[in-house]
Amino acid sequence: MAILHPFKAVRPVPEKAEEIACVPYDVINSSEARSLAEGKALSFLHVIRPEIDLPEGLDEHDDQVYAKGASNLKAYVQSPFSISEDSPSVYVYRLIMDGRSQTGIFGCVSVDDYNNDVILKHELTRPVKEDDRTRHIVEQSAHAEPIMLTFKDDPVVTDIIETTISEGALYDLTASDGVQHTIWKVQDTLALVNAFKAVANLYVADGHHRCKAASRAAEQLKNSVSDEVHFFPAVLFPMGDMAILSYNRIIRRLPGTAASFLAGLQNRFKIHEVDNPVPQKKGDICLYLEGKWYGLALPESADTDVVGSLDIGLLTSAILDPMLNITDPRRDPNIDFVGGIRGTQELERLVDNGMAELAISMYPTSIQELVDVSDAGLLMPPKSTWFEPKLRSGLLVHLF
Repeated sequence: MAILHPFKAVRPVPEKAEEIACVPYDVINSSEARSLAEGKALSFLHVIRPEIDLPEGLDEHDDQVYAKGASNLKAYVQSPFSISEDSPSVYVYRLIMDGRSQTGIFGCVSVDDYNNDVILKHELTRPVKEDDRTRHIVEQSAHAEPIMLTFKDDPVVTDIIETTISEGALYDLTASDGVQHTIWKVQDTLALVNAFKAVANLYVADGHHRCKAASRAAEQLKNSVSDEVHFFPAVLFPMGDMAILSYNRIIRRLPGTAASFLAGLQNRFKIHEVDNPVPQKKGDICLYLEGKWYGLALPESADTDVVGSLDIGLLTSAILDPMLNITDPRRDPNIDFVGGIRGTQELERLVDNGMAELAISMYPTSIQELVDVSDAGLLMPPKSTWFEPKLRSGLLVHLF
């Protein structure tokens, strides 16, 4: 039984929603955030990426950054540009990207459900990111951004969604990337809360670090703030609406020369140059080094568990560990991750500019693989899934 918890949202006045709403914190770096927020005093990036309001070059984990995020959120809540709801509500949130619609429920979910595996995880998290998001939550006394969950399609929930979207919307805006974001307030909140009592499990799609941070913050603050700290905001989408893109890898430095690494690949795999750097089927990967793309098929796993048979797991056992000495992708600074929405051109740019020596283009994980891993109580390596379209931050904020 999943708990859906209505909450008193802080949200923009409708005429400022487009100025305030922004991309999630984890799809851009600090430099990109500064650029996006330039000349936009109301952008919610000032809350979720507060280092942009401090001297460039300051460590984004400096004490000043967390203090600035808290003061920026407080200023927003007290400004004439926000509305603080008087009563708890839940909402319907629809995204439309390239003609494809994805519609879910925006409400709070329970930390206890997360801790007790009603909300199932599928990815390992990186401790440094957990620490960062936990501190932001604690210092802001808020969950500033929602996470994305998915659940097995439910006809009762679908009926409530259809009824709700036939009414007038609170917000209807199109972001700079062309994605349309529309939000409605649900009128029959109790019916929706009761409908989710029949949903056995929720699955984390996007936001593993924010989930873990919410859990840690609730434990840290359990005796000092309101019970609202035990709930955190999420948008819950039916699985039939979801789409997963690839989540690609870059390697900062090779252990030897590019030539020796390529020779090692040729000794282990059938490798060939390719014109199309996007893998076309499960088990295939493409690698970019020294201006050329190469394709190869990962070896089939003898492992019977679902994680061992994932492309991400096969990559680790066949290449990352034996050839690149990356045994723990969660903590190794030599590996980084690039969302598939950025395309293979971004991988080429990072290598050509010297920011990495190797890029790896992956085939996307499937929704069924996500469910299989989660149901088995197992975890994928970090950054195994990239969901699009992304939610907009700043539209509905949860304070505690």
